[in-house]
Amino acid sequence: MINFLLNNRTIQTPVSPGTTLLDFVRYHQHLVGTKIGCREGDCGACAVLVGQLEKDELRYRSMTSCLMPLGNAQGKHIVTIEGLNMKKLSPVQQAIVEEGGSQCGFCTVGFVVSLTGFAMQEMTVFEKMSSQDAIASIDGNICRCTGYKSIERAALKITDLLTEMTPGQGLAGPTPEGHLKWLVDQQFLPPYFLEIKNRLAALPPSSAHRPTSERGIFVGGGTDLWVQRPEAMTEATIENIFDRPELKSITEADNKCHIGAAVTAQELQESPLLQSIFPKLRAHMKLVSSTPIRNMGTLGGNLVNASPIGDLTIFFLALDSSIILNKNGNKRRIKLRHFYQGYKTLDLVPGEYIESLFFEIPGMTDHFHFEKVCKRTHLDIASVNAACLLKMKGDLVQEAHLSAGGVGPVPMYLKKSSATLNGQILNASLIKKTAAVMQEEISPISDARGTAAYKKLLLRQLFFANILEIKNSRLELRELI
Repeated sequence: MINFLLNNRTIQTPVSPGTTLLDFVRYHQHLVGTKIGCREGDCGACAVLVGQLEKDELRYRSMTSCLMPLGNAQGKHIVTIEGLNMKKLSPVQQAIVEEGGSQCGFCTVGFVVSLTGFAMQEMTVFEKMSSQDAIASIDGNICRCTGYKSIERAALKITDLLTEMTPGQGLAGPTPEGHLKWLVDQQFLPPYFLEIKNRLAALPPSSAHRPTSERGIFVGGGTDLWVQRPEAMTEATIENIFDRPELKSITEADNKCHIGAAVTAQELQESPLLQSIFPKLRAHMKLVSSTPIRNMGTLGGNLVNASPIGDLTIFFLALDSSIILNKNGNKRRIKLRHFYQGYKTLDLVPGEYIESLFFEIPGMTDHFHFEKVCKRTHLDIASVNAACLLKMKGDLVQEAHLSAGGVGPVPMYLKKSSATLNGQILNASLIKKTAAVMQEEISPISDARGTAAYKKLLLRQLFFANILEIKNSRLELRELI
């Protein structure tokens, strides 16, 4: 049995954990306000809010129900548009009406859900709601007919309503509970939300069966599996590892950063430890998908997916990361660059899963940077992505690690290009020499994201961009072209 709260109801269901949450709420619970759109996590018409107890605090995140396996709803509060409706329009709904933010209405429910999720972000007394945050909260929602300016105006109106509150009135209060109560008092949310924390704590654990053979499938966020083979996943024997506590940590030990495989992209972005290691982390992670997908997609899932353009994979390859693989408690460690043996072929035996990843934390004088280019600046699959780590002593490159995606059958650790930089004084001549080696090391193909020649040129330019980001570098672009 899978146990969770759906709006104001307690659900206990034997439905297959591989069923998508979208299909469950529409076909089993007849809550048809949540719409079927792309079924690929791109349009946001199926957006829901997912509330979960995190360190005894109730936190909500937006997710796409078309890709969320029902098993991942265990122990959570799932909120569809029906769960936000009240006798009167909420301030979010009213703002969309007043600004003409809806025409056909198909996408509107997703925007309401996402903007309500934005309103539920608790601010401290030192923070304010920003219009940029409001717009970012709907980066996973698409409207095909209304026009985005009216929706943006609605988002700005909601931001103004929220920022009118003073710290003493609850919005910027000291606890999430105070913020939630203020939202209920102001009719952003129905009153039943005030009971959810205690109701979640009282839910029984799942009694869903685990795989009894090596033919079972370990599932994290499901953001690719339910795109590629949704019918097969519905009835597959799966083990949901999305919420395993031992796979959710981000820690530092012995100058190494250890990250659990079930940590999501959004949790990576929000990690104070990772932000201290990578000052540009927020900018890098903004290039990775949309908010709802970042809330679902896991590090382990991105690595084991083995996509030649996996953003997190390319990021961590350049850090010369290692991974811990686990099969029934028997663990082994390998370099991430040795994990990929051919197109979608991994050094992974049946019944084994990625438990964690770790890397040596770069020093103060070291340089790390990540670049990505795609047809759209955000929310798109990379044409080419690239990352670079240089361990420096003055102008001397003591150790280099370069990675690239979209230029070969696997996520590529550029061994020859990295070796060209090792032990050398960094200058324009060395960079151009390395770029030439790189062109011979890669083997891109022409596809919908660009021709092979374009990808070769693009990787060279991204390599230059990574190098030119070196702090206090005397290199200039004109020296490289």
